[in-house]
Amino acid sequence: MDLAEIFRVMRRRWYVLLPGLLLAAGLMVAVAVVVPITYQSQSTVVLLNSQKATVAYDGNPFLSTQTSLTGMADSLARNLNSDGSVRELKSRGAKGTFEAKLADNAQGPLMWLTVTGTDKAAVLKSDRVLTEYAKERLDQFQKEQSVAPKAMIRMQTVVPPQNPVAQTKTRLEYMIMVGGLGLVLSMTTAFYAEARKRSRKPEPEARGTEPEKERTAPSRSTGRSVVEETLAIRRPPSWSRSAENGPAAAEPKAPQHVMAVTSAAEPLDEESTHGHRPRTGQRDR
Repeated sequence: MDLAEIFRVMRRRWYVLLPGLLLAAGLMVAVAVVVPITYQSQSTVVLLNSQKATVAYDGNPFLSTQTSLTGMADSLARNLNSDGSVRELKSRGAKGTFEAKLADNAQGPLMWLTVTGTDKAAVLKSDRVLTEYAKERLDQFQKEQSVAPKAMIRMQTVVPPQNPVAQTKTRLEYMIMVGGLGLVLSMTTAFYAEARKRSRKPEPEARGTEPEKERTAPSRSTGRSVVEETLAIRRPPSWSRSAENGPAAAEPKAPQHVMAVTSAAEPLDEESTHGHRPRTGQRDR
């Protein structure tokens, strides 16, 4: 089936296709209303070496980097994603979904702190709460290990919590999925109706053989078939049959023609003798 045939079927079965398309459009509008727009705010923090470890670099923490800082950042991210940390953030008024992880393609102990929610103002506030809580958790880990204040790892905010950005990808995906499904179902229904309509039509062979059966069926009154009656009606007249059959058919009627000729020839004999008939004796001779 080519593209032109598809359009012809859609045009013929528009009354089946149109309700499906309207239903799909209605579902897309319902998805747009039901599924809310989500907003996302993100901040970036970095773990810095302790003051004691940066003495050799004149106190510059960015010149002193250690592999242990990346491990500490990973441990802190896992703790922030735990259920206990989520409950603590909720108790502080934070709303939405929280996520802490190592920054992608980072060359140091960089962390992303992300908050996602449906309220734009609440998302920004929750991201600030998450950033402050991450710093508190880092200090609490080290205090539990009785680390000296000058030897503690520090946290610095590289990118503060950003203004929430609308995330329409999820809602758009749902709308495309619903619309595509409605279109496929509508077209399937239209082609199914077309197939049912075509299957009900009689086949050309069946229609061609029915008249032949009717012709050969015997008549109720005469008992002969319609073909025989037609041949009997179309039988040529007797004179054409005798002409077609030749001398064999004309032989039985030959004496009648001879008698007609002899009777008609007698006046011609009188005229040829100018009214004088020969004598009897001359005839006998």
